[in-house]
Amino acid sequence: MSKKRGLSADEKRSRMLEIFHQSRDFYQLKELEKIAPKEKGITMQSVKEVVQSLVDDHLVDSEKIGTSIYFWSFPSKEKNAKKRKLIDLQNDLDETVRKLKKTADSITLESVGREPSEERTQLLAMLDQLTKEENDIMKELQKYRDSDPEYIEKIRKEIEDLKQAVNRWTENIYILKSYIKNTFQMDNEAIEQNFNIPPDMDYIE
Repeated sequence: MSKKRGLSADEKRSRMLEIFHQSRDFYQLKELEKIAPKEKGITMQSVKEVVQSLVDDHLVDSEKIGTSIYFWSFPSKEKNAKKRKLIDLQNDLDETVRKLKKTADSITLESVGREPSEERTQLLAMLDQLTKEENDIMKELQKYRDSDPEYIEKIRKEIEDLKQAVNRWTENIYILKSYIKNTFQMDNEAIEQNFNIPPDMDYIE
């Protein structure tokens, strides 16, 4: 014997709305948890989730009165919700149609003077050829860049700046070694081993 199929989420929502619309009454959650399984086959464990989904979609109203929360929904509530949804969808459709027309008009405008023609095809081919030639020339110039006096001078300056920076750090390390040696009475070898300082470290000429 096949196992009975459970209710889908939409079926649970539809049946829960029937409880409200058929009775036109107000309920607390605990009351719905008793009625829904018995009358609509909705499991008690899912009642809260179904009701909350209907509240979130504005199909069921809720209000806290004192310490209790009451839920209700009248047939006109669902009708008005569907009407609002239809209006929203219609507005979205109108906006989409407007954007589509604007895009089509823009394409038509931009296409003026770009109609396929033999002259345009030749000009595009010429542009493509000139672009390729320009790229080839730039690549060729790059090969001779090492002979450019301005480029060589720039490299020399960068090397000099790097040498000065390295020597500044070397000077700082020597000062630090001297401070450690005098303060903690450590010899050079111990300092170099503890701080991973190369023993042959020296200034760069």
